[in-house]
Amino acid sequence: MSRFLGLARDVVLANLLGASFQADVFLVAQKIPNFLRRLFGEGAFATAFVPVFSEYYSNRTKAETVSLLSKVSGTLGGVLAVITIIGVLGSQGVIAIFGVGFIDEPEKFQLGSDLLKITFPYIFFISLVAMYSSVLNTLNKFAIPAFAPILLNLSMIAAAIIWAPSMEQPTVALAWAIFIAGALQLLLHLPFLWKAGYLPRPQWGWKDSAVQRIIKLMLPVIFGASVSQINLLIDTQIASLLQEGSISWLYYSDRMLEFPLGIFGIAIATVLLPTLSKFFSKKDMDHFGGTLDWGLRMVLMIGIPAAVGLFWLAEPIMITVFQHGAFTEHDSFKAGQSLQAYSAGLIAFMMVKVFLTGFYSRQDTRTPVKIAVISVVSNIVLNLALFKPFGHVGLAVATSISAFINAIFLYRYLHKSEFLRLSRESKLWIFKLIIASGLLLLGLWYTDFSIEQWQSWSRFEAIGMICLTIVSTVVAYAVLLIILGLRLRDFKIQR
Repeated sequence: MSRFLGLARDVVLANLLGASFQADVFLVAQKIPNFLRRLFGEGAFATAFVPVFSEYYSNRTKAETVSLLSKVSGTLGGVLAVITIIGVLGSQGVIAIFGVGFIDEPEKFQLGSDLLKITFPYIFFISLVAMYSSVLNTLNKFAIPAFAPILLNLSMIAAAIIWAPSMEQPTVALAWAIFIAGALQLLLHLPFLWKAGYLPRPQWGWKDSAVQRIIKLMLPVIFGASVSQINLLIDTQIASLLQEGSISWLYYSDRMLEFPLGIFGIAIATVLLPTLSKFFSKKDMDHFGGTLDWGLRMVLMIGIPAAVGLFWLAEPIMITVFQHGAFTEHDSFKAGQSLQAYSAGLIAFMMVKVFLTGFYSRQDTRTPVKIAVISVVSNIVLNLALFKPFGHVGLAVATSISAFINAIFLYRYLHKSEFLRLSRESKLWIFKLIIASGLLLLGLWYTDFSIEQWQSWSRFEAIGMICLTIVSTVVAYAVLLIILGLRLRDFKIQR
């Protein structure tokens, strides 16, 4: 539901703003707190907090566990409050760093600074949300954390339809929608924590040994857990130097990539982290390795055909989903190009999500950092080499290549350390997935329509055709897997 409403939100934004300079500026102002959320909240903090909290939950009393939660909540809240104040007061400096191309354009620069003052507090709300979501996930309560982002999507959709059209600067309404949604998401978690008996009473606990342990685990993860976000942010910085619309084209193509990545890749990794942490705390390495192997099989089962479909149908998807109102045919073509480049790295993005759980569940935060350095440096070098000759597409290609570099090195280490050994069943599984996806590609090629035909159809005709294509290919893929011998029992974890 969250991802579908997220797609609806992006459709509304594209209709309202298109790929204009206002869209570029708003997306940067939105991306900065969102990046910090991934970095401090869902990224570094969650991956450092979950293993320690799982250990307390499994081996300590409930009173000790709630005490830990209260100290971590108070300490994190205090640090976030300081960061938020600095971000709001120093919004011009932050925009100068992340939107370097806006510095020479006063209108863009001032608008970006004004919007950031409103959107920056989102990091305070959503980082606490990430913490409380981690607690509920560890308690095997996944529904509320998964539901929370729906509030952000509904808030932005309502603002874009009801409030923004009547304002001189529509993006201001969207910025306030982000602020309001952050507060609502935080409030949503509190009654469920109270009902479970884990509602914290925040207290400062910087010197507490467990808090210090989480901080030590967190610091290297700040870089390692969010390498893909760092790469995307670097893309945004360089894109601000390119022609108007480049940031928007990259954003909309990345959002389509986030659809399969968020529904399946991040969802599977979210379940894996507390599960692997429990197995590791009990020294149950057979279940640990089997669960990690299962996670890899699951993301590949979705990732391989999704990458094929997104690559082949990139521009038709952009035409169908976004081309309306301010979003033009030219924007569909440009965004389709970067979607093709991003889709080539979808499998790597998904595998990275799974592989990282194999490190963080064991409280190994240093190794992914070393690997992330290689990936980020590779991305920067490739960006600088490709952005001039290929524009925004070169930035997307660089991100995909660096994702594969990250995934390959993570896998090699897990394999060498014997934490992840692909079973015979998994190797056969992957072989069958590649065959089925190859046949799927042949089918898409045979039944393909020209871009001129997609452009000539009405919006409803295009929606009907894209839905028919997706449904028919999903059915065909499932039938191919059955013909190749995959059965429901193959979805069970091999231990």
